[in-house]
Amino acid sequence: MRLLIAAFLVAWLSTAHILAFSQAPVVAKQVPVSSKVKGTGQLSGKVLNSSGNAFDLATVALFNVGDSSLLKSTFTAEDGKFSFEQLSEGSYQLKISAMGYQNVQTAVLVLKGLNARMLVPELTLMPATKELKEVSVVGKKAFIERKIDRTVVNVDALIANAGTTAMDVLEKSPGVIVDQNGLISLKGKQGVSIFIDGKPSYLSGADLENYLRSLPSSALDQIELMTNPPAKYDAAGKGGVINIKTRKNNQSGWNGGLNLGYNQGELSRTNNSFNMNYRKNKLNFFTNLSYNYQNSFTDLDLFRRYKNEDGSTQSFFEQNSYIRRKGNVFNGKIGMDYYQSEKTTWGLVLTGMDRSGNSTTDNVSKLLNAGRELDSLVKALSKEKTSFQNLGVNLNYRHDFDKSGQQLALDADYLVYNTNTQQEIFNSSYFPDQSLKSEDILHGKLPANIKIYSLKADYTKPFKNKWKMDAGLKSSYTRTDNIGEYSYSIAGLRKPDYQKSNHFIYKENINSGYLNLSRETGKWSVQLGLRAENTNSDGHQLGNPLKPDSAFKRNYTSLFPTAYISYKLDTSGNNQIGLNYGRRIDRPYFQDLNPFISPLDKFTYYEGNPFLNPSFTNSIELSHTFKNKITTTLSYSDTKDEVNETIEIRDGIYYSRPGNIGRKIVKSLSVNSGLDLFSWLTWTFYGELTNLDARSANFYSGSLHGKGTFFSTNNSFQFKLTETWTAEFSGFYRSKITDAQFIVGPMHGFNAGFQKKLSPASTIRINGNDLFYTRITNGQINNLKNVEAGWRNRADSRNVVLSYSYRFGKTLSGLRKHKNTGAEAEQNRVKN
Repeated sequence: MRLLIAAFLVAWLSTAHILAFSQAPVVAKQVPVSSKVKGTGQLSGKVLNSSGNAFDLATVALFNVGDSSLLKSTFTAEDGKFSFEQLSEGSYQLKISAMGYQNVQTAVLVLKGLNARMLVPELTLMPATKELKEVSVVGKKAFIERKIDRTVVNVDALIANAGTTAMDVLEKSPGVIVDQNGLISLKGKQGVSIFIDGKPSYLSGADLENYLRSLPSSALDQIELMTNPPAKYDAAGKGGVINIKTRKNNQSGWNGGLNLGYNQGELSRTNNSFNMNYRKNKLNFFTNLSYNYQNSFTDLDLFRRYKNEDGSTQSFFEQNSYIRRKGNVFNGKIGMDYYQSEKTTWGLVLTGMDRSGNSTTDNVSKLLNAGRELDSLVKALSKEKTSFQNLGVNLNYRHDFDKSGQQLALDADYLVYNTNTQQEIFNSSYFPDQSLKSEDILHGKLPANIKIYSLKADYTKPFKNKWKMDAGLKSSYTRTDNIGEYSYSIAGLRKPDYQKSNHFIYKENINSGYLNLSRETGKWSVQLGLRAENTNSDGHQLGNPLKPDSAFKRNYTSLFPTAYISYKLDTSGNNQIGLNYGRRIDRPYFQDLNPFISPLDKFTYYEGNPFLNPSFTNSIELSHTFKNKITTTLSYSDTKDEVNETIEIRDGIYYSRPGNIGRKIVKSLSVNSGLDLFSWLTWTFYGELTNLDARSANFYSGSLHGKGTFFSTNNSFQFKLTETWTAEFSGFYRSKITDAQFIVGPMHGFNAGFQKKLSPASTIRINGNDLFYTRITNGQINNLKNVEAGWRNRADSRNVVLSYSYRFGKTLSGLRKHKNTGAEAEQNRVKN
């Protein structure tokens, strides 16, 4: 603890010295009214309706009389009051507006002196005498927004996002790459932690992919991309954090929305969601429900060339697997808030998911001799039934001590995951003349249970000198119980397969605390943080008649500093530079520590690695932002004990397992922009040039050195055709990627979409995705002893999506916004 305090004080004093050195001159953040120094003047008032009651959520705009420029805008509170502060001496004017009411404009308001205070006489909004014939939206959200510690993607800003899934939205986000296995990387770095509304998804691997593909895009509001998350977030995830923010109704009354989506490719599927909010007196109820029908396929080709020691060909292996998946997914969130007083709120949130489905795999494997003549043929039919249930309970408490922003937040979380998978793999081997050689059936029962408990406290305290402090404590406990029960049948006789069967129990406790200081003053914005995490883990592999018991224990404590500094180079803030640094940890997935073997077919196995160590990453970024429209970023990261998928082919069998490959360095240059080229045309661009360098001195084939540079870009053009019609054309390109043991081939795609606003409350969209069917992945695997291997993967990526959205109900202001809950990191490490 002394080391924690000492390290933070050193960082704080160093930054304080920088700030003191840069104090003169200080330029006001708001648009200056005159050439005078910014003062502490204030304009405040109150807005009433025609009945004399307070009018909340009226728009109040502050203008400079000298040049008629808009300086600031705000909304009235529930008591109808508003206030503008830090005003210089000068002449102002207020304009008040609300839909369905006549606009009100004040006379010229003159502030004399830097500390002048003025209370504007009460203002009354009267109902409009004429019905509104048409509503024109003057502004719109940009697709991408840049903040000091994150990039924000507004999901609704792209038409192509309508009627799709969260995974599809991620694939269109700047710097995000999703590979053929659903693995997500951010700016070339894997190990990304996925959060939902500030809390971890507690999923990984196939379960995370299935969840994101079952979450409708209509349920999403924003996606926050954090390559270097602040200290408030758990330190897990060397690739950073992607926080998916779902839609919330921040209004009182009765309101909600309905979203329907139909997707037609080679197969058909649907994405539908419904959200509703109701508040009365001190109680608020909200819910978000969705249903997704999954129907997809994967057409996978594998190729392997086995070589003799002299490099000559020994034999060939060719395999095609056609995997068909069907399933139903229900997602739900139900919550309640109780407003005990103006300052204190209690909350209860229940979340759940139920996914059931089945998949069949038709597999044909050809074993060929050196002359490419058939030696033998293996046909396999794999049938799998899976059920997945998740239940989460969150109890939360918020207390605001005063209006300055001093707040205490408490969260208690309980999550449980139950998975039950049943497999049957029918294998038939044939001689070259197609006569039957042998038959067998492999049976598998794979139940899994994961329970997570978490307690968290966060405290926020603003100070008069413009510094803001955030501090918090958290403790979490996770218990996983995985069983793999295998048996095989030959000639009708069924026997247990102890070589593959296993029972693995894993327990983990993480205790953490953080301290964060931030300040914005003049041209400078600074944020400094330090997080400490203590990890205690215990793994136990239960034995069977062929395998003995094995166990391991690990305990370690680590510090994770973060720092962000931004500086405006000119008085208008058109040019801004930023620098940030952070240290992260990537703990192994729970099930990856289990040394079990899971067969895909007779020639492909997945197995865990109990000897995995956590990896640590140091990252630094330097950025320049021009007019909040174009951001250029140079980034560098260095990872020790990088955890990566590794491939070994032994006795003709393909083994995939996670491993610490050593060191990985990622260097990246990216440009991110959103430009209004004309009043009717907007261009959103992202380009990235990334170099990956992965090295391992102890690999299966001796040593590993995978190094390469790739380029990727996303472009979107939005056309405003009429007041109600909008069109969008978008595309992406990614060059060849060399990453550790893998080389992934280039890929590109093109999309088109149209949107029609039927009314202020309803919209219909139609999108065509991957119109030229070019999103097909291929690649090769390196560093295999005497083997060359490659693959080609095709999915149902070319499709047409028709979607409809409708909003209903009365919307007023008054709800608190839910902040992060207590479960902050463990959920990302659930893997099946």
